[in-house]
Amino acid sequence: MNALLEVRGLKTYFFAESGVVKAADGVSFAIDRGRTLALVGESGCGKSVTALSILRLVEPPGRIVAGEILFEGRDLASIPEKELRCVRGDRIAMIFQEPMASLNPVYTVEGQIVEAIRVHRRVSRRAARSRAIDLLKRVGIPAAENRADEYPHRFSGGMLQRVMIAMALACEPAVLIADEPTTALDGTTQAQILDLLKELQEESGMAILLITHNLALVAEAAHEIAVMYAGKIVERSSVRELFEHPLHPYTHGLLGSIPRLGAPKGRTLPAITGTVPDPARYPAGCRFHPRCPAKEARCAVDEPLLEEARPDHTVGCLLVEGGVSPMEARG
Repeated sequence: MNALLEVRGLKTYFFAESGVVKAADGVSFAIDRGRTLALVGESGCGKSVTALSILRLVEPPGRIVAGEILFEGRDLASIPEKELRCVRGDRIAMIFQEPMASLNPVYTVEGQIVEAIRVHRRVSRRAARSRAIDLLKRVGIPAAENRADEYPHRFSGGMLQRVMIAMALACEPAVLIADEPTTALDGTTQAQILDLLKELQEESGMAILLITHNLALVAEAAHEIAVMYAGKIVERSSVRELFEHPLHPYTHGLLGSIPRLGAPKGRTLPAITGTVPDPARYPAGCRFHPRCPAKEARCAVDEPLLEEARPDHTVGCLLVEGGVSPMEARG
């Protein structure tokens, strides 16, 4: 069975005066219908650039230099822009990271959703308005008939995220890309937004690509996790498998930084030393080796490939042997 969306060897580079910034450097993954893949990693690892690349929304000096983005038998990386506009916002929709920056402040919420519908559907304005109000109700906007005529600045951050979800779902997309959909929201609102996405997915069968830096947030929201570091995916598996058997030292570091109930009082959370490398000057060999507590001399020379180490569990680490993490091997 073919995946609904498959990304193969995606390379998106930014050509700046200071050098070539390899934001996404050989990224590959696939998402099936009705499934959620969470793409996680620290800020600056290339998650958002990967998401924007799928819809070819990366602006100059950035551009896709290699790879395929396969959706419904077409390679979105190479089709004409006119064809892509029929996919963008219709078959594949995106919730952007900052709703206030994504919504037009001089148009009402209803007007913006209506526009999103009428770009792709031949319906009257009245029918589009009715659809817009139904969507606002569906995503939990109280008094939707009245609030539809208000402007974005009248909504809280959580309500704006719901508006963005309503707009993204306007044309019943097959794939929804959610880029940090709960950034700057309180914990309760975060949970509500993720529960809403799961509920809508169960109803429609859409696939979701969830972009986030927060592993704890996706423990219940995703089916699979792909961990990204320095422009590459370094580990991928089901959510349960990754939480129970993390293999890459970077994944160990991310999981170790999650606060846990019942932890000893005064316990300091472990941190990953160092910083994400400059994407214009990645180190040779494994890109994580300067920060890796388990590194060996070969890690600074040989670049690891993403390989299956356990059933349906792939990892890019030279030190993983027999499905055992080097962190566990060190004791």
